[in-house]
Amino acid sequence: MAELFLGNVEESVSDEDIGEFLIRYGFPRFSSIKRVLGTGSRPGAVVVFDDVPTDGLRILQNRVHNLFWKNHTIVAQLLPERDES
Repeated sequence: MAELFLGNVEESVSDEDIGEFLIRYGFPRFSSIKRVLGTGSRPGAVVVFDDVPTDGLRILQNRVHNLFWKNHTIVAQLLPERDES
């Protein structure tokens, strides 16, 4: 499982829009999205890919990092893998 944090994504942007945006830049379909409320100015989303290794996302991350989308510059960061045990 790999997780990608997308910063500067407004709450009004739908999960479907996020999925279409990522697919346009070569990402596979996501498994789930968790919204992260910012301090009002920098909301984001954690996009979870269950069947994608972190190294696979690392290659794709640069395609969307610092890209201007929906009136904001998107920040894309891989989240470190967590031990769920």
